[in-house]
Amino acid sequence: MIGLVDYGGGNLASVSNALDFLGAPWRQVRCAADLLATDAAVFPGVGAAGSAMNRLRSSGLDQGLLEFLRSGRPYLGICLGLQLLFQHSAEDDSPCLGFLEGEVVRLTTAEKLPHVGWNTVAVARPIPILDELDGAYFYFTHSYAVQPSNQRLVGADTDYGGRFVSVIARAPVFGVQFHPERSGRDGLRLLAQFCALAAARMPANAG
Repeated sequence: MIGLVDYGGGNLASVSNALDFLGAPWRQVRCAADLLATDAAVFPGVGAAGSAMNRLRSSGLDQGLLEFLRSGRPYLGICLGLQLLFQHSAEDDSPCLGFLEGEVVRLTTAEKLPHVGWNTVAVARPIPILDELDGAYFYFTHSYAVQPSNQRLVGADTDYGGRFVSVIARAPVFGVQFHPERSGRDGLRLLAQFCALAAARMPANAG
């Protein structure tokens, strides 16, 4: 069972529709206990870091997420769900979950911000969720990106008047700066490959 994290600000409808299309079992989770009862998690983050962290803390999901991430179960963070894995965000000058070392910084580019629209990803190393997706187009909408302290976390980057990290991976924890649920066939392929990882860890009798 995949837990779809509902912190009160994510794009749950598009992600849940994509999971339904793929036939993946999922349920909405709003508290730590429900999250920790799932086999994998997707965090479809939309919004600002400060308000998101306030909501997570008020529900106890911040500690639930950390326990889940440390448990070795598959996790996919989308956009803000990627950024909140790190220690601090320049957006709102907000502390984040601190599961990974590094910062979230405003994009350094002469191009228009926010970065909205289709762009490609350049895969840096073999990543299970990016199989056969090097150079694929995905849909972005953001002004901030992660700067991991450990460059071995980088799974792919993207150019927008300068390169930024668009995928991180420390399997089974993954994060993508773009929105696969809004990225057509290639987005569905990425989600399907994450779901396959999740299914491999589910009990044999899981529905």
